[in-house]
Amino acid sequence: MITDLWLTRHGESIGNVAATAAERDGLDVIALEERDADVPLSITGAEQARAFGSWLGENGARIGTAWVSPYLRAQQTLSLAMDESGMALVPLTDERLRDRELGVLDLLTRRGVERLHPGEAERRARLGKYYHRPPGGESWVDVRLRLRSFLADALPAADGGGLVVAHDAVVMLIVSLLTAMNESELLEFAAANTVLNASVTHVRRGGTGWELVAFSDVSHLRQEGADVTVHPGSPDVQPE
Repeated sequence: MITDLWLTRHGESIGNVAATAAERDGLDVIALEERDADVPLSITGAEQARAFGSWLGENGARIGTAWVSPYLRAQQTLSLAMDESGMALVPLTDERLRDRELGVLDLLTRRGVERLHPGEAERRARLGKYYHRPPGGESWVDVRLRLRSFLADALPAADGGGLVVAHDAVVMLIVSLLTAMNESELLEFAAANTVLNASVTHVRRGGTGWELVAFSDVSHLRQEGADVTVHPGSPDVQPE
């Protein structure tokens, strides 16, 4: 049974760069040709992934099983990190770790949502981030449901330590599930904390349940001289 779980967000992607530029320039739509599943890492993201590999090289002995999102940016992050670390671990791809699906809000900035889908913006404001499901997309509750399924399968199936490489929302919601956060606690925590690119979050199973040991740690990136991308990664309006 898993006793320690490390959660890593992928390195900076070209989607992160495009989303930041679109928000900065006041655009409605993020300029990105790839579908979400095929968005690759940026040059900086690849550097971050290799720096994460140095962390893996130092901590990999504690990790017996690794799971990764099927999305390209997560796959590249783990692949580059494992090459850097020299680990021979064979990761398991699990589609339940994919990024949150945004439906009709895909590739829209905050301004774009309000201008192009004003009714949906009003509905989101009324329902709140936790329960709002954009047409064709997922709410945070929807993502939590599939992550409950993943954790129920993954945690009892392996011993020692586990590693998950995935996305902003996945990291945040796994933490919320393991530490039993309710809606208000999760929203308060998410408002005060950001899951940074290539960061490491650590949760540990104790006698009374899971505890959060470290959240969004990027010390390994600073030590390697890689740029830490402080990207908001909002699961509401842009790719994470």
